[in-house]
Amino acid sequence: MIIGIDLGTTNSLVGVFRDGQPRLVPNALGHVLTPSVVSLADDGSMLTGLAARERLATHPQRTVGNFKRWMGSDHEVALGNRHFRAEELSAFILGALKADAEAWLQEPVTEAVITVPAYFNDVQRKATQTAGRLAGLNVERLLNEPTAAGLAYGLQKRTDHSTFLIFDLGGGTFDVSVLEYFEGIVEVRASAGDTRLGGEDFAQALLEQFMRETDLNDADKEAAFADKLFWRVAEQAKRDLSEKESAELTLRIGGQDVTRTIFRDKYEERCAPLLQRLRRPIERALMDARLRPEELDEVVLIGGATRMPMVRQLVARLFGRLPLRTINPDETVALGAAIQAALKSRDAALDEVVLTDVMPYSLGVSVSEEINGQRYHDRFSPIIERNTPVPVSRMKMFSTMESGQKTILLDIRQGESPKSSENLRLGTLEVPVPPRQKGEAEVEVRFTYDANGLLEVEAHVPLTEKTVRSLIHRDSQVMDEASIAVALEKMKDLKIHPRDQQENAYLIQRAKRLYEDHLGNVRETIGHELTRFEVALDTQDERVVRDARADFKSFLDHIDRGFVL
Repeated sequence: MIIGIDLGTTNSLVGVFRDGQPRLVPNALGHVLTPSVVSLADDGSMLTGLAARERLATHPQRTVGNFKRWMGSDHEVALGNRHFRAEELSAFILGALKADAEAWLQEPVTEAVITVPAYFNDVQRKATQTAGRLAGLNVERLLNEPTAAGLAYGLQKRTDHSTFLIFDLGGGTFDVSVLEYFEGIVEVRASAGDTRLGGEDFAQALLEQFMRETDLNDADKEAAFADKLFWRVAEQAKRDLSEKESAELTLRIGGQDVTRTIFRDKYEERCAPLLQRLRRPIERALMDARLRPEELDEVVLIGGATRMPMVRQLVARLFGRLPLRTINPDETVALGAAIQAALKSRDAALDEVVLTDVMPYSLGVSVSEEINGQRYHDRFSPIIERNTPVPVSRMKMFSTMESGQKTILLDIRQGESPKSSENLRLGTLEVPVPPRQKGEAEVEVRFTYDANGLLEVEAHVPLTEKTVRSLIHRDSQVMDEASIAVALEKMKDLKIHPRDQQENAYLIQRAKRLYEDHLGNVRETIGHELTRFEVALDTQDERVVRDARADFKSFLDHIDRGFVL
């Protein structure tokens, strides 16, 4: 069984193709959205999802979210006395989704299609594959999120030639892709985006608006921004402003409650620079696809952040039409991933679809150039240009710059800057060449880029007829085989909180968060009800626990009306 996974910055989902349609798999709590949050519990077990998210406020030093933004970097997060990379944290989420799928399907799951932002670079894609491997999944394919959205919207079912623009603004990343359908082929014409722009940035703008209207000293402001509960309240206010003209924020700062009313118009003014950042990837994608806005058949919005009215209005102004948003924007990518998983397994309910993607960045090598006797170093020579359909293989010839030179060092880069050092280094490959006069020893360099966005380099020396074939030497930011083995052992030693106890764990962590939020009689009542629930758990009587859980949840809902899912 191949499952489809949307590994998101804020929430993650898993889907399968059943009874002729994609279906989203509920987690142990009955929700299809699993928060991308991980927490190290006091007993040493790992909590994921809602239970972990409740600990963001009560145990900020042992809890983390938004780690997708660190994917492909060597950034480590300390949870208690343990340290984790983004790949390892993502693996806990993937493992939880795998367990949910196995419980729902009643069969083992070993393979998955995982979606990634279209603008993820080579290192980030490798890191995502590593996360899948750590979770016990064979990653059959990495699918670009906008492409998954096109599948979910049935682009492959169109009877005539159609062109879509997919506008994907999620919690942490922004992607825009132009997709074209013709004669059973779904082709990505162009992709662009910003991996550092998403709903979290709009929440930060809300916090900045709050701070501007609040007379606080610098120390209080710094403490507030570091408070994870602060971000939770801001996220809720951001959602409220999508439905109402104003929202109230109440935050405890410096030992006292501070309340301010944020008006939508003032908030949108503050978000103007973020809206401007959304325009450039759109313009680049259309330019690379050689299309004018009026030539598009549809503009599709996906990603939870597209619920903000200012985003929908921006898109409507840019394209002179109302965008399409008929599928829940939080669920679109996961549904498309489930369809792609079914296509990979050749499900009989689906017609064969040829799905092509493009490379989001140019790939090339660092070179030196000699002009009028003057040598210029640190130049970038693209071998494969961005937005070339993949899989693809391209070759380019290079030669020595010095007489007697015995090796050519290929410094492999990814990016769009003419200055090589400003592009992302993917790795290096050393190629032996026979010593000859300057320019006489040549090497044919071939880049092969596959459907998963992974690169292989081949260097052939015509003078010796020798060829060096190798995957790129791994960048220091990517986990090598030894590091993966260590991570697997580390994860074996950690206790993963049992799936069948997740709802109980969630309610306990939720009660602890509410206990910290309140004072006086309310706090005392929460503590009393928490004790009663823990007594019920100690009985290990399934009927007693089930009844107590229902009563306890109803009580917490009453206390926590503002944050009930």
